[in-house]
Amino acid sequence: MMSTSRVSHSQKALLSERINKLAEALSDGVYEREDTIKLCLLAALAGESVFLLGPPGIAKSLIAKRLIQAFDNSSYFEYLMTRFSTPEEVFGPLSIQELKDNGRYLRLTEGYLPTAQVVFLDEIWKAGPAILNTLLTVVNEKTFKNGSDIERVPMRLLVSASNELPDEDSGLEALYDRMLVRVFVNRIQNKQNFKSMLTVGTSQEATIPPGLAITDQEYHQWQAELDKLELSDEVFEKLFELKDLLENATTSITGLDGTNTDMYVSDRRWKKAVKLLKASAYFNGRDAINPLDLLLLQDCLWNSPESRDVVRNVVKEFALHHAFDQQDVEQQITLCREELLDIQDELESQFGITVSMESTTGLLKKQIHSYDISQAKSYKVGSAFDLVKLVLLQSNLSVSESEKGDSRWVYIAKNDLERVIKDGQGDVYGYVNQNSNLCRLRFELDAESNLVIKDIANRAVLVSLVTNAGLDDSLYQQWVSRSEQAMAQLETAEHHLRKVRANFHGALPHSFIDQELPRIMEASLQQLQQVLESTKTECEHTAFRFKNLNQFFA
Repeated sequence: MMSTSRVSHSQKALLSERINKLAEALSDGVYEREDTIKLCLLAALAGESVFLLGPPGIAKSLIAKRLIQAFDNSSYFEYLMTRFSTPEEVFGPLSIQELKDNGRYLRLTEGYLPTAQVVFLDEIWKAGPAILNTLLTVVNEKTFKNGSDIERVPMRLLVSASNELPDEDSGLEALYDRMLVRVFVNRIQNKQNFKSMLTVGTSQEATIPPGLAITDQEYHQWQAELDKLELSDEVFEKLFELKDLLENATTSITGLDGTNTDMYVSDRRWKKAVKLLKASAYFNGRDAINPLDLLLLQDCLWNSPESRDVVRNVVKEFALHHAFDQQDVEQQITLCREELLDIQDELESQFGITVSMESTTGLLKKQIHSYDISQAKSYKVGSAFDLVKLVLLQSNLSVSESEKGDSRWVYIAKNDLERVIKDGQGDVYGYVNQNSNLCRLRFELDAESNLVIKDIANRAVLVSLVTNAGLDDSLYQQWVSRSEQAMAQLETAEHHLRKVRANFHGALPHSFIDQELPRIMEASLQQLQQVLESTKTECEHTAFRFKNLNQFFA
């Protein structure tokens, strides 16, 4: 069993490599059309049709002519539609002999569309109803009704092109809907490519190395294997999420449900799109559709240049925030941080030293600060006694140059604390953590009249006075439990991110999607990883403080 599996994976890898080489050969010498040719090749391998939208003279027919070379011993049919075009010019002339001898209405289809494997129809919307209605059946069922006979059409790819879209209410919507892959082909943009096009030119034919062209047997075998690929529940959920995003975008733009706008996507097109996704997975050497394959839908779900912009923006949002659960991981990180912040707020509110203002009596009245420290617990450090312990409630850079890392608590003389509270500020000497060396410590009141100690970066850190009452055990246990749950949530997020990043990298390199999207996705996943790591470090410090509060307040 193991040996069979290895052979299977090896064969898939070889097939993926072969299709890549074939696409490169087909694209050689064609400037800024490489992605379009790859997409058209995928459509051909999936048995779907392509519509190219763009101005005249930008090599739309060249793309179709190159694709004929993808297939071994294949036939090609090309036709420029006009409003005067007749069915005979597309589907073949009537056989006068057959009509004369047998009274049969039969077309001579050899060399015409019904016998071609790759078809290019330019200015398709100019064709008359007789041609378009017959074409609809050909595209739909891959059959052609020739007299009383139903002939199988070997067409693997129909490439149609126009510099315009079908008019509304023209009756062409059904045919347009069956053209799954839609590509906007622009003029050459890059300066060097433009120069090469002018000076070197472009060959109508590509040079296909031996062994790359697809045989009839291979094509039909692959089609059968494609049908066996399943749409997993996990990928379906992603597909449905993308569908929701698109419909929400439509609603926000039009205020409608999208059914009467150029954003409408039929159930038929969604179904055809799934076959394209299966082909993408298969010819990338995988057994299953990956969320990365879904990015191909940016070239399947638009109907006009305006809706194309909307679809591409939605797909980009999907790629960066949803395709690999990025938003879910962000949410898990946020929930962890918020829970620990809530506990921190409760800790500070419960144990912070908030001083009050009092007015003295007598002729010279003045405002002094006060706080009851009568229940302060007494400590002794070395030869010093009658000390009080102040626990630092927030993370800090240490309050002493001689200490590294967080200062957990400080010991100072009780009368020094009374003086600091009374004056609202002051420098005193005390001991930090377990250190028996005296350190100079700076105290102040913050804007909310809370007593704070300054760390070595001059940042204010809230402090709490340890009393004889100690720490409420039930409250402490509650905080510990909540902080442990929050950290468990963060570990889940870390595992989740590790899993989805592996899933993302497992689908790379991808042969058919614009490589810019995976690049920005990789950057966003890397950034999310950095956010998670920094959050984890921050939260570990916070959770450690909660867990050891009972020791700090001892």
